[in-house]
Amino acid sequence: MVVLRKMRDDEYPAYCRYFIDDYSQEIAKNYGHSIELATELAKKELHRCFPSGLEGNEHSLLCIDAEIDGQLNRVGYLWHSINATDKSTFIYDFFVSGEYRGLGYGTKAISALEKQLQQVGVNQIKLRVAYQNKRALKLYQEVGFVITGFNMSKNIE
Repeated sequence: MVVLRKMRDDEYPAYCRYFIDDYSQEIAKNYGHSIELATELAKKELHRCFPSGLEGNEHSLLCIDAEIDGQLNRVGYLWHSINATDKSTFIYDFFVSGEYRGLGYGTKAISALEKQLQQVGVNQIKLRVAYQNKRALKLYQEVGFVITGFNMSKNIE
């Protein structure tokens, strides 16, 4: 069993540490920025979307909890934002901790998200996958996502 629940204020600092580290690595790898610049960009993105922490914005930060040995354990995070105009949501971050990968928790989390979204009239999920993240791409395709385009960049020297 997998449960998506709203992140608590006391859980937010740990999420911020994880996100800034993870996203800065992705920025540095994908765009060739120094890790210092990438870290600053990751911090700015998080602050842009959560200027007051978890309260008062259109973004939803969820904890992914799974029943393991009879108790719920946090296995990851899911950050998304609903666009009511086109009845869609965009996943900004979807993370399953390394020790829980390959055990079906990602698939179950997407299914749980779909059920939550259907209840509020959302009928499409959008996201971006880093080119090098073959594991995530495989998961998304297995649960029915289709590729709708490519992000590209070129460094000019």
